[in-house]
Amino acid sequence: MDAGLPMYAVGLTGGVASGKSAVAERFAARGIAIVDADIAAREVVQPGQPALAEIASTFGADMLLADGHLDRAALRRHVFGDDDARRRLEAILHPRIRLALQEDALRAQSPYVVVAIPLLAEGGGRTAYPWLDRILVVDVHREVQVARVMSRDNIDTTLAERMLAAQASRQARLAIADDVVVNDGALDELDAHVEALDRRYRKLAQLRR
Repeated sequence: MDAGLPMYAVGLTGGVASGKSAVAERFAARGIAIVDADIAAREVVQPGQPALAEIASTFGADMLLADGHLDRAALRRHVFGDDDARRRLEAILHPRIRLALQEDALRAQSPYVVVAIPLLAEGGGRTAYPWLDRILVVDVHREVQVARVMSRDNIDTTLAERMLAAQASRQARLAIADDVVVNDGALDELDAHVEALDRRYRKLAQLRR
């Protein structure tokens, strides 16, 4: 890679229970670095991080546990159903998470990097992540998605539907996709999809060098 050029980056996203993690695992098995937004989100609120101090000053010191770590349950209760509080929290966290992801992607040591961002569509898509070269969406039909969430979390249809409704629509995710993996079948069917995508991304990354 030429000096100064960013790593060729593929954003990976999909709705709840779509199979994002299974897809990421298959890329990792092929030697591709995975940068995970969920990990970044946990790291930016560790004790000593500016985001944690800002959360405490914005929402109160009772958002912290006795050992100084974030009380995630208390924070969830505080922002649940309060759109203004949720937006303030997002304003604290999202810019820092985006920066952490970009920095981790630049340090990746592989032909290209997969950046797993579950809420990519909800978080601004390409506008928020202009450094992503491609976006891969793991797609699943809604009825399959509902069934998987019910089975995974041992919940009823009503709660599963509410979880899906809280996320971006399937159409909104597909609207930002360069590539789509339909994951309605068995997980082992993903292997061929990921193998083909891996070949494509390696070629695209090579052309960028």
